[in-house]
Amino acid sequence: MNVRSNEPFWLVQNGLLHTYPSLQQDIHCDILIIGGGVTGALMAHACVKAGYQTVLIDKREIANGSTSATTSMLQYELDTPLHELIDQIGEEAAVASYKSCRDAIYELQQVVKEIKSTSGFELKKSLYFCANSKDLKDLQKEYETRKFYGFEVDWLGEEDLKATYGLVSKGAILSKDGASIDAFKLTHDLLHYNTNKGLKVFDKTESIKTSYQKDKVFLKTQTGYAITASKVIYCTGYETQHFLPEKIVKLKSTYASISEVQNNIGDALKHTLFWNTNKPYLYLRATDEGRILIGGEDENFKNAVKRDLLLDRKERKLKETFQQVMPDRCFDTDFVWAGTFGETKDSLPYIGEHPKFPNSYFVLGFGGNGIAFSAIGMKLIVDLIKNQPNVLSHYFRFGR
Repeated sequence: MNVRSNEPFWLVQNGLLHTYPSLQQDIHCDILIIGGGVTGALMAHACVKAGYQTVLIDKREIANGSTSATTSMLQYELDTPLHELIDQIGEEAAVASYKSCRDAIYELQQVVKEIKSTSGFELKKSLYFCANSKDLKDLQKEYETRKFYGFEVDWLGEEDLKATYGLVSKGAILSKDGASIDAFKLTHDLLHYNTNKGLKVFDKTESIKTSYQKDKVFLKTQTGYAITASKVIYCTGYETQHFLPEKIVKLKSTYASISEVQNNIGDALKHTLFWNTNKPYLYLRATDEGRILIGGEDENFKNAVKRDLLLDRKERKLKETFQQVMPDRCFDTDFVWAGTFGETKDSLPYIGEHPKFPNSYFVLGFGGNGIAFSAIGMKLIVDLIKNQPNVLSHYFRFGR
């Protein structure tokens, strides 16, 4: 392939899976979901399953935003280590957040089975390894903290890491709970499955004016037609920041590179997700077809043009870093791309209601756990709509 582009690998590999029309008539529904990425697709699945008449719109083609750029590493570990998060937000909230992400991996597995998705979901282990000797003490503290709170983890030393993975590091936490998936494919599978159950999907349909009324939300689109909904759920990721009254997220650019297909990946690499203690951290995994995917080199986001101008330099840096941590393995770049994501101060998502937007809900899974947060949002938002208690709504609330 040998392509260097801002077009993500998954988008090129999968091509055009399913197509949807733009909105060409006025419609009414129980729930309107704005955002046609993996978050919106999971939320639509939950709403249809709960019996709501549901409509989903996206200003782009389906899954052509951040979902097409994600590396789809499903981990329960947040960007903030558990022992630090406990100090930051308290023991109960931190442990519950970590455990909810762990459980979300298996909830996603059930969704994949339910809809018979061919998105390549695979349970994997997750290896959090030391990038520098100075990080070793904190990493060992993190291991002891996770073990104390019941997470299935093992400690691997320098010799074990070299022998098992060919990895150069002073130590690492090996977690039992992790997975990978093709989020682009999952999004299309979810929407296709639910359109057969009554979901209506419209792409290239952008909201240009919204009126929040006492018992409904009225939305005007650029196609000239209107949607009237009892409730609206925003699954619009980092772009949501543009219309929120307060700043909740810092935008970052991240870079990813994927290798040519290799014949000797090996089971240890194939069935493990990797990330390290650097800030920003390096992350990598194998794909089911035998490629190695590496990512990181995050920068503060300025604009897409400046982000993409760094592609060549970031590709070289990622490859250099990979060769340092796995010196015995080659990496011949086949494809490189960039994406934008958001990070919060506490690494937690914003899921729930906002006081400035009546009859509306938000599922904003910022950080490295976006897909897991989206799976959490499925149940949490339906619980809120039904006025049922859910303790996570307090931890993930606006204004926390």
